[in-house]
Amino acid sequence: MDMVKSLALLLMEKDTTLSMEQALSIVFNSDTYQKLMDEKTRLYYQSPRYVLSFLETELTTGKMG
Repeated sequence: MDMVKSLALLLMEKDTTLSMEQALSIVFNSDTYQKLMDEKTRLYYQSPRYVLSFLETELTTGKMG
């Protein structure tokens, strides 16, 4: 999925110490990813940077933004 790859690349851009495998693991193991895969949310229609904002909130607070 292009969105997952884009999110991983954006994470790596923000944290240059992350490998692609680490970034993908973060994305795949997040609640944000679960919402992204849920047809009802239509989150997959949004831009990767918009979705990244939810993921960043989740990573800092433990809850999806």
